[in-house]
Amino acid sequence: MIIIWILLGLVIFFCLLDLFIKYVYRYPKKTHQTTPAESDIPFKEIRFPTKNNCQLYGWWIPAQNTSSNPVSTLILVHGWGRNLERMMTYIQKLHSKHYNLLVFDLRNHGSSDPDKYPNLLKFSEDIRAAVDFVVTQDSVEPGLIGVLGLSIGGAAAIHAAAFDQRIKSIITIGALAHPVDVMKLEFQKWHIPYFPLVWLFFKYLQFKIGINFEHIAPVNNIKNTKAKILLIHGDQDTVVPIEQGEKLENAGNPETTRLWVIPGKGHSDCHYHPEFWQKVESFLQETNYVKFDHEISNT
Repeated sequence: MIIIWILLGLVIFFCLLDLFIKYVYRYPKKTHQTTPAESDIPFKEIRFPTKNNCQLYGWWIPAQNTSSNPVSTLILVHGWGRNLERMMTYIQKLHSKHYNLLVFDLRNHGSSDPDKYPNLLKFSEDIRAAVDFVVTQDSVEPGLIGVLGLSIGGAAAIHAAAFDQRIKSIITIGALAHPVDVMKLEFQKWHIPYFPLVWLFFKYLQFKIGINFEHIAPVNNIKNTKAKILLIHGDQDTVVPIEQGEKLENAGNPETTRLWVIPGKGHSDCHYHPEFWQKVESFLQETNYVKFDHEISNT
């Protein structure tokens, strides 16, 4: 009889864990409400394949290039629970500087196909699928492909570049170094002890979604990328603390990885710093991208 009660207790416990996993992955799936056309930017709606027979929705925005210089291509990646509309400011700024831009919804976000248990590994696969798409475009120089990603989008870009050397340059804003660190922080806010509850949750979560957090953590993969990396992080970031950016910098190749800490900024407002766009410009110039015709205005 005792064994029956123990088994029943385990069943209830794991059912509760399943419900909690669903709660952790719960976020409103919203589609975009504006398009580049409202900023007088020509674009093409596209869909391209990724893993698990899913289709990703995006905008292909060819450069309006009037010179004979080769055109660089940037893939713009939003963060958790957002969609490609989040990148509108980046589209407006970078399109005016003659870049090809691919902006897309990650799996289970925006207008892209749903897929069970979205995670950093799947987002990395989506970025590599985006690279597969851009290299088929006539105006794309294969040696001039970069990724700019926000939050988990930036973390996924680091992971993607470790497995895809076609990515030559990466800019991240508020990227996490290790998913467990960020999840631990959330549990600490709820005053939930790490052992045994949180520890057991992490073990079960890895089993449930079929990944190993150590294997996918950007901090453990950044050393394997040959891309040049600019890590941008606000020192007031409470979602992904500045320590995450410092861990990435320390783990990366010191010759190709740098960290810019923005004082007084948090997780979603770094681009309002008066030096933000100039820093982006300088980094892209240094990484063999086409020089801008004129200075990016600060906003």
